[in-house]
Amino acid sequence: MKNSIYCKIADDIRDKIISGELKTGDDLPSETALCSEYSTSRMTVRKGLTILSNDGYIYSIPGKGYFVQKPNYNKYTIFYSERNNLINDVDRIKLLSVDVVLPDDKLATNLRISKNRKIIRIRRLFYTQGDPMAYDLKYLVYQKGVPIIENEIENATFPEMMSNRASLYSLNKEIVMYAKMPGEEIKELLKMYDEVALFVVEQKLNDVKDKPIGFGITYFRGDYIKLHGVSQ
Repeated sequence: MKNSIYCKIADDIRDKIISGELKTGDDLPSETALCSEYSTSRMTVRKGLTILSNDGYIYSIPGKGYFVQKPNYNKYTIFYSERNNLINDVDRIKLLSVDVVLPDDKLATNLRISKNRKIIRIRRLFYTQGDPMAYDLKYLVYQKGVPIIENEIENATFPEMMSNRASLYSLNKEIVMYAKMPGEEIKELLKMYDEVALFVVEQKLNDVKDKPIGFGITYFRGDYIKLHGVSQ
């Protein structure tokens, strides 16, 4: 198809960058030269270059042209699931409680609400082969008239808990991961008798206007979880 020419331009230049024919800082042929090489319009050439720019392969300097971007070696794509990781899968979830509470300072900050605004707290335990592997807390901004049905949230993922509040396609999620030693409550819940660190995952769900509508903290036993990332 005629419209696929810009994809070919992007693919050809991308291949040259990946193979090393074009190196970091090298300038690309001008738009005029690419128009001539591919027998196409300037608009089509620009569409191909825009793809490469959006993917992080090139950048432009007004009046000078396009150049090969230095790759970001610190950027990784990590697959994270509450239920599945490289060494263990959650095979049972136990709902501990669903309560309406007031937020502490951390929750009020993360949800961008006042400390007088009520929130819903959902407490769960994740099990694998009969052993508790994670203690899960989810906090939703309380909305009058929006019911929380316990048998629907017991096995729901965090985004699924929001399905009656917002379209799942409109949500975006922030994630923070860190290690922490457990307190006595979590030790008891997870039956941790050895000095094992927790792997803590914090999740924040934002709506289409980038407003926080939910915050979650999952405390995994450090010996029950392993994640994998791939550089881009």
